[in-house]
Amino acid sequence: MTSSARRPDVAAIAVFAKAPVAGAVKTRLAPRLTAADAARLHASLVRHALGAAVIASPGRVTLWCAPDAAHPFFAGCAAEFGVGLRAQQGADLGARMRHAFEASLAAGPLVLIGTDCPELDAAALGRAADALRRHEAVLAPAEDGGYALVGLTRLVPELFDGIAWGGAGVMTASRERLVQAGALWTELPTTWDVDRPEDYDRLCREGWLAGLPA
Repeated sequence: MTSSARRPDVAAIAVFAKAPVAGAVKTRLAPRLTAADAARLHASLVRHALGAAVIASPGRVTLWCAPDAAHPFFAGCAAEFGVGLRAQQGADLGARMRHAFEASLAAGPLVLIGTDCPELDAAALGRAADALRRHEAVLAPAEDGGYALVGLTRLVPELFDGIAWGGAGVMTASRERLVQAGALWTELPTTWDVDRPEDYDRLCREGWLAGLPA
């Protein structure tokens, strides 16, 4: 089954990822990691997310690439995991996410994730997809005030406009937007992202680093 051959009652998964270019990803992990090591960690996290996604939604996973899909890493991911590639489009994260939902929802529910959260394994993604059988939206709050996952059965434009992405108020603002839109939503347990040196230390301490793809 390819990414385009979907059952409309089963959620597809969109994975948002940047190309693993040294100095352009995981920059907040310095000086704990060098730019090259940070890029390698990012690549491992991307492959971890893709592995979980293809288990949770086989044949229905798309990798949304930034700044485009030209980096050889993305071609390698497509070959390894059997996923389709799309280029992210939009001036900010909200616009890029909205574009992905606009391009995908006509075919059925969509769960969108980044690659910074190791706890989003296949079981967690399966719970998110199952939640969309009973709700119009699902989110997984992150400890830093954002969220690690958003899933929708219909477009909720308010979720993607006028939010200060990367700030501590993203999840609070998103809840307010869902209320304003009259959407029926649910939340998964709060999780955490690998963004700062202390997050990398936690990744090591809790054994996640050893389990990431090389």
